[in-house]
Amino acid sequence: MAAMGKPELLSPAGDRERLEMALAYGADAVYLAGNAFGMRAFAGNFDREGLRQAVALAHARGVRVHVTCNTLARNTEVAQLPEYLEYLDGIGTDVVIAAGPDVLDLCKRYASHVQVHMSTQTGITNYEMARVWHELGASRVILARELSLDEVAEIRAKAPKGLEVEAFVHGAMCVSWSGRCLLSNYLTGRDASRGACAQPCRYQYALMEEKRPGEYFPVFEKNGETFILNSRDMCMIDHLPELIQAGVDSLKIEGRAKSAYYTAMTTAAYRHAIDAAAEGTPLDPVWRAEVDKVSHRHYSTGFWFGQPGQYTDSARYVRDWQVLAIVTACDGLGNATLSLRNKFAAGDALEVVGPDVPAFPMAAPVMRDMDGFELTEPKRPQMDFRMKLPRPVPPLSVVRACRPNS
Repeated sequence: MAAMGKPELLSPAGDRERLEMALAYGADAVYLAGNAFGMRAFAGNFDREGLRQAVALAHARGVRVHVTCNTLARNTEVAQLPEYLEYLDGIGTDVVIAAGPDVLDLCKRYASHVQVHMSTQTGITNYEMARVWHELGASRVILARELSLDEVAEIRAKAPKGLEVEAFVHGAMCVSWSGRCLLSNYLTGRDASRGACAQPCRYQYALMEEKRPGEYFPVFEKNGETFILNSRDMCMIDHLPELIQAGVDSLKIEGRAKSAYYTAMTTAAYRHAIDAAAEGTPLDPVWRAEVDKVSHRHYSTGFWFGQPGQYTDSARYVRDWQVLAIVTACDGLGNATLSLRNKFAAGDALEVVGPDVPAFPMAAPVMRDMDGFELTEPKRPQMDFRMKLPRPVPPLSVVRACRPNS
């Protein structure tokens, strides 16, 4: 296979820990949010000083920072945007992600040094929509997730050459078109279009007849499945050559509200997959396996190869692996200092994976606390301890164990 161009890998950074993982594991760019205007209100997000530090940290690694301003703002909120955009411009933010012409126009006036990317919330589904946004000043469009590979390729071919195209390749899918859902607001008062979706599409529903209060009748498909609004997660790691061939400029991983471990492993997997595709070589199976070792719902290829079909089986996450500790330091002999995340004991079967370090197995040895005393089972969350590893690994490497649905 001939070598191909290399698209940007854009990873989620819901808070400082997830940002550091994205940087360590190979992201070209990260997207994150301040405490307002972002579509993930329940991610950790960043205050003003946190945003400044995040931009500085990412830029020191040569990584670009995209800040989301893609909720639907009310009058009182839009009045706050000029000052906020000026701040983002002043700290060196590379990109603002916008969901409408209001933010796009305000960026021209108050954040002239940032690029504007139009969010998937705008529902960009054809090349004319892409052209209009480009003429209004956007440098990139983030395509609707409901498009097929052929449709994306046609948009790329017919949109202005100076306009970049970004698409989601991994993460949660929404049962509603481009996230425009009223169900969460109606049932819980949490507005999906304002970053607070309660994901009621994942609930298990039953039917209740008006004159039989409290008597529930099941709502199910032919095999008893009751998740009638459910959807699977997207995973396109096996199809990156096709996406690159279609001309996608940026491959985006969903998940700002997910764990630092998820950020690390999905970033690592797609980093190696992009590099392999660009070199025309197969992806090492050890990195392909990483997307199966993070918490996820059953995978599909989304709409890339046609309608994904209704998925009515359980909405429960697949969680086969548990993070036990994070390496904070390690010398050339494998003598590591770690921070505990979940309990384990000497003799347990472990696995270690790190930035550019494929997963390898080990048995937990007797450990030591920070005073040098022997430790067979570290128990206190976040405690620091020492453990000998079979080989040296970089900081932010992960020690984990196979513990299904733990």
